[in-house]
Amino acid sequence: MADPLQEIARFLRRLQLTAVVLFVLWVVWLLSPILSPFVLGALLGWLGDPLVDRLERSGRSRNAAVILVFTAMTLVLVLFLLLLVPMIRDQIQTLITAIPSYRGWVLSTALPWLEARTGVDVSSWLDFSRVFDLIRENWDRAGGFASTALGYLSRSGFALVTFAANLVLLPVVTFFALRDWDLLVAKVASLIPRDHLATVKRLATESSDVLGGFLRGQFLVMLILGAMYGVGLWLVGLDLGLLIGIIAGLLTFVPYVGPASGVILGCVAALVQFGTWQHVVGVLVVFGLGQLIESYWLTPKMVGDRIGLHPVAVIFAVMAGGALFGFLGMLIALPCAAIANVLLRFAEERYTHSRLYAGQDAGIMIEGSPSRYPREPERE
Repeated sequence: MADPLQEIARFLRRLQLTAVVLFVLWVVWLLSPILSPFVLGALLGWLGDPLVDRLERSGRSRNAAVILVFTAMTLVLVLFLLLLVPMIRDQIQTLITAIPSYRGWVLSTALPWLEARTGVDVSSWLDFSRVFDLIRENWDRAGGFASTALGYLSRSGFALVTFAANLVLLPVVTFFALRDWDLLVAKVASLIPRDHLATVKRLATESSDVLGGFLRGQFLVMLILGAMYGVGLWLVGLDLGLLIGIIAGLLTFVPYVGPASGVILGCVAALVQFGTWQHVVGVLVVFGLGQLIESYWLTPKMVGDRIGLHPVAVIFAVMAGGALFGFLGMLIALPCAAIANVLLRFAEERYTHSRLYAGQDAGIMIEGSPSRYPREPERE
């Protein structure tokens, strides 16, 4: 029978740990407006650290490897801003100009066809004409809101200073995170109790592999598919092909949602712009080839099956993080989800190797099914 004093001491330690965790969450919530560049810089440093280590193993110094990786990351960001942002702006302007065409197609073609097939008088309970007018008005208001926000930013000294500080801090934090990441990891490892070091090291490695594999692999898949869809739809002749391709590529991390949304938007755009089924067939061919390439080459090669992060869990984590901590919460949502996923697997394995789960056959169960995780020594 366990000593009551030991049980009380164990309960107090758990209570103290819970209080510390709650206090840390409260501090993060208070500081969330200023923590974003630090967290984003740390994430970029963590993502670039494997490449820095690889360059360092090839014979370069740590500083030289950091400078090379940091320069490459900066060039990619500048290239993205110079090429993609103007293209998206032009596509959105094309969409705004084409809204009357889509309005006419919905009212004169799509609605009559749908009502004839279903027998439901859709136009009697939903005024599509008013819906399109609201969409156009909101686009105009969005432009006015952006101008107002920029004007406020330029007039507000504190907002301007905060924005400028974030822009300056992000590359600085990223550079130092790249340079000192291994030192930071070694420092944290030195503070872990020696009895738990092997288990914590294994859990940290798995968390890093899960999150790194998901972010690096899925980002490349989204980028490649977005480019393929955009170029393919542009070759078909769609004026909004690049925008539809980008949207489909960004939604690729959700199974079926990305390609389904791209097919629907592409088919509607082809019918409105050309009015012929030949271009619809072209849209279906583009997305069919994209799905074949993703299923049989991109996802198996770049993402693999070891990720373990369900798309619904990813969406929930990002939305929950944003609701709790704003933009900072969205940044830390995926790391927290990856760590929670690894810890749940660890807890499940420990539970299935426990006497509570095995019952009378505990000895056979525990001895016959070795755990991947090292056992911690039992305390008296």
